[in-house]
Amino acid sequence: MQDQLAALLAKAAAELPALAARPDFEAAKARYVGPNGELTALMKQMGSVPKEQKPVVGKLVNETKTALQAHLDAALARIEAAELAARLGPAVDPTLPSPDRGLGTHHPLTLVREEMTRILRKVGFTVVEGPEVETEYYCFDALNTPADHPASPHEKYLLRTHTSSVQIRTMLKGEPPIRIVSPGRVYRRDTTDATHSANFHQLECLYVDKNVTVRDLKALLDYIFASLLGKDTKTRFRPHYFGYTEPSFEVDLSASHLPKVNKPCYDPEVWSGYAFGMGLERLAMLLYGIDDIRYFYQNDVRFLKQFA
Repeated sequence: MQDQLAALLAKAAAELPALAARPDFEAAKARYVGPNGELTALMKQMGSVPKEQKPVVGKLVNETKTALQAHLDAALARIEAAELAARLGPAVDPTLPSPDRGLGTHHPLTLVREEMTRILRKVGFTVVEGPEVETEYYCFDALNTPADHPASPHEKYLLRTHTSSVQIRTMLKGEPPIRIVSPGRVYRRDTTDATHSANFHQLECLYVDKNVTVRDLKALLDYIFASLLGKDTKTRFRPHYFGYTEPSFEVDLSASHLPKVNKPCYDPEVWSGYAFGMGLERLAMLLYGIDDIRYFYQNDVRFLKQFA
């Protein structure tokens, strides 16, 4: 059998490199290793090999099988490369100008997010991200949301409705001072129209330290909008009721609020702070004069090219 295995391998080594087409390769593969192939037939003879010779003969069979498979793999790789070259046509001249239409650009929402985080990094905020699939605890319960609030889903897991969940995750991890900004995609049960979307992007800030007041919040918002929209930009606080924060405010240009720090996290007699959030789509619409939020998600190249 040793001579037969050697002869079979020599035959394959001479035949397989000469194959040029896939049908010829498949036929040769069947002749060698198919159910009725030559190597298969030799392997079936192992039952008649004397017991004391089986280890040696078995080793030769395995070595032949491995070497034969290597010849088959090399032949197939060569044929596949030839098929690909035929589909691609003539070789490309690398000295010719590129046919590409040019480099891509950032999406307008990415541009606004990058600019906002750049502005906030300059005053000490760190960017922190969290999971979009969230638990009810982090998304509602830990943020003092009443159980009967319309937004409470009564589900163990949900797509987060705000990036405030990143704030509570951060607060539970360590002690103040904390100064973070948490941008990301959020989801709501909204009917899509020119100003609403079932998914959109938020950017929320949280600052916890000693002796933080509303004045610090107003100063930061003045700085943000002056940096983003120009030095003449003005902000105005208007008291507003939110069932899960106190005191609370709305701000012209964005909706913001000043929540109390959760007692499970820190001692409110020692630490104070503020948190606020805004929609990146609304900022982008304001900055770029866009009148329909749906444009951001239609992937219309004519729209996106305007921000190159």
